[in-house]
Amino acid sequence: MIDADGYRLNVGIILSNAEKKLFWGRRIGQSSWQFPQGGIAENETPLEAMHRELEEEVGLTAEHVEVLGVTKNWLHYDLPERYIRQNSHPLCIGQKQRWYLLKVDCNFSRFCFNTTTTPEFDAYRWVNYSTPEQEVVYFKRRVYERALKELAPYLFPEGQKVKKSRPRKTRYLRQHRR
Repeated sequence: MIDADGYRLNVGIILSNAEKKLFWGRRIGQSSWQFPQGGIAENETPLEAMHRELEEEVGLTAEHVEVLGVTKNWLHYDLPERYIRQNSHPLCIGQKQRWYLLKVDCNFSRFCFNTTTTPEFDAYRWVNYSTPEQEVVYFKRRVYERALKELAPYLFPEGQKVKKSRPRKTRYLRQHRR
C-alpha cells in the first residue's frame, strides 16, 4: 500500500535474543544485510503486518516472540533515484515504516527461512546492537539509527552502554526447494 505522498507503508522487525544480540539477515543473492521487513496490506494493521512478515521471513509466530516496543511515529526513507520505478502507478518514492523490537522466546531451531517460494535471507548473524546502523545500505541508515535509538531503552532499561561490534561468524542457510 502506497500513501498519498508516495511512501510504501511497511513494518521493520528487530529480533533480539537472550544475550541482547540482534538478528541480522543477508538478502538472498546479494551482499546487503538488513532486518526483516515488509509491506502493510490494505485493511491490515501494522501489528498484523509485523506478525505476517515475521512468519513469512523467519518462520516465527506470535507465540515465539514478545513485543518489547514499537516506534511512536512512522519513520521514512527515500529511495535513491535509480531505484524508483518511474513506470509504476502509484509511484513509490520510499518507505514509511513502523519498527518493532521483539524478544525471541524460542530455540533457534524454530526459525524457518523458506516458508515462501521467494525466501528473503540466505545467511544470518547475531550482532551487537550497534552493528546494523553501521552495515545497512546507506539510504536506510538514518531510519535504522532512529529506530534503534528509540527502541534501545526497551532492551537496555538500565541505560547500559551498547558495545561496538566485532566481526562475527556468518551462518549460511541451506536452500530447500518445495
